[in-house]
Amino acid sequence: MALHVEPLPLHHDNYAYLLIDDVQAQAVVLDPTEGAPVLASLSARGLRLTAIWCTHHHPDHVGGIDALAAAVPRVEVVASVHDQKGARVPRQTRAVDEGDTLEFADVAFHVMAVPGHTLGALAYVGGGQAFTGDTLFLGGCGRLFEGTAAQLLDSLDALAALPAATRLWVGHEYTVRNLEFARLVEPKNAIIEARLEAARALRDAGHASVPGTLAEEHASNPFLRTRAAEVREFASKNGAESDAPAHILAALRRAKDRF
Repeated sequence: MALHVEPLPLHHDNYAYLLIDDVQAQAVVLDPTEGAPVLASLSARGLRLTAIWCTHHHPDHVGGIDALAAAVPRVEVVASVHDQKGARVPRQTRAVDEGDTLEFADVAFHVMAVPGHTLGALAYVGGGQAFTGDTLFLGGCGRLFEGTAAQLLDSLDALAALPAATRLWVGHEYTVRNLEFARLVEPKNAIIEARLEAARALRDAGHASVPGTLAEEHASNPFLRTRAAEVREFASKNGAESDAPAHILAALRRAKDRF
């Protein structure tokens, strides 16, 4: 496969991603927080930018689009139909939704609508990779800024149904803090403790915690484990209205917001 992925740490905890076609020496950038570091990275690698893909409209994910579009005229800017209707993504040229497909480096990337964090949130899935923005994090999930807990649960369930080996590239470096919360929820879960130690070691050495795998999330992310007994018990003690998974998720998210 000609495709590989390189994370670009931006601001203090954001990730943009370069999807690189080594054969054609071209790239897509996903969620560019800033323009200048992306342009510098492209130049250093001798890559031509062909498109910008956005998972959602928040400024820390689209803030670099104007600079990139000024430097690369007619670059394609892809975001959701919902965000296009609200003119929420700068210079958007293409609107996509659930079931659409984007082609890059001979890989078909399937678009998933994953509302919850925002109503226009998307994930891009292809070649064994999933770019989940702020919907699914390693060890956690995004805040409910626009959607409901039921919407976020449906989105997380859809992502959880991807193959277990899927590599997850997420929007922020929140892994250590997320796993500290996961340990609070499931103190008997040894996998969480092992992942937390590994994530701390990576960060202490100056490395990114991304990517993770979906298999790891199934075993240790409480937001994908709303049906597990210890998670349900924690949620019940923290204000869950019932045992319904959406109520469990809502209680977990409120507890995480306070954590």
